[in-house]
Amino acid sequence: MKNTRKPLIAGNWKMNGTRNSVDQLLWAIKSGAVDMHHVDIAVFPPAIFLAQTEQVLQGTSIAWGGQNFHFKPFGAFTGELSSGMLCEFGCHYVLVGHSERRALFGETDQIIALKCQMALQTGLTPIICVGETLEERNDHLTYQILRQQLEVIFSLSDDTNHLHQLVIAYEPVWAIGTGLTAEPEMAQDVHAKIREWVAEYDEKAARGLRILYGGSLKKENAQFLLSMPDIDGGLIGGAALNATEFLDIARSCNAP
Repeated sequence: MKNTRKPLIAGNWKMNGTRNSVDQLLWAIKSGAVDMHHVDIAVFPPAIFLAQTEQVLQGTSIAWGGQNFHFKPFGAFTGELSSGMLCEFGCHYVLVGHSERRALFGETDQIIALKCQMALQTGLTPIICVGETLEERNDHLTYQILRQQLEVIFSLSDDTNHLHQLVIAYEPVWAIGTGLTAEPEMAQDVHAKIREWVAEYDEKAARGLRILYGGSLKKENAQFLLSMPDIDGGLIGGAALNATEFLDIARSCNAP
């Protein structure tokens, strides 16, 4: 069956940027993406720059989203923000379960499931991040770890409607910020396995599910990785801070 999934290239800016540099980056991406109709593009700035992002990108085909939020709708959670707040600034997507949130801030699979549920309830599309460490990979635990991380998402509801409303990003932790990258065939195998797991619950959802690769994807390896049949785009880190490289990665995507 022909792959009709439109690729998605998402740029996670992490804790980077100033008011001036964000403005320059947004305008460069906006002007460079005008004729890119074969791929969806989204950016994830620090929350403090969401109003600025909305102002520059509104009316374009470029989406934006939040890097993080709390799973409660409101309350005494100093320093946090809610999914409803993200929606007020025009966010379409939100990252859930990024490896840095898991490793540095102690987010568990259960917390991530609650966040996914809240995102869906407020109309946000969660990008569910999963991945294994180098130690887990060397111990041949990749599929076990990924299935464990995803099972709480699969089991959120008795029906499978939620599986039609999310994106999954495979981000091997051992490849993030290290310069290491999964070989295209290896990454393809993992993406195909994730799609196979989703199909156990809902075959239609599995066919339409966009699964992104998120391990040091850059201009030099984008064409090879993005040509794989089950890799539907990328969650970009460092390269997303350079508009030229970010857009070059987007151009590497094949039209569905």
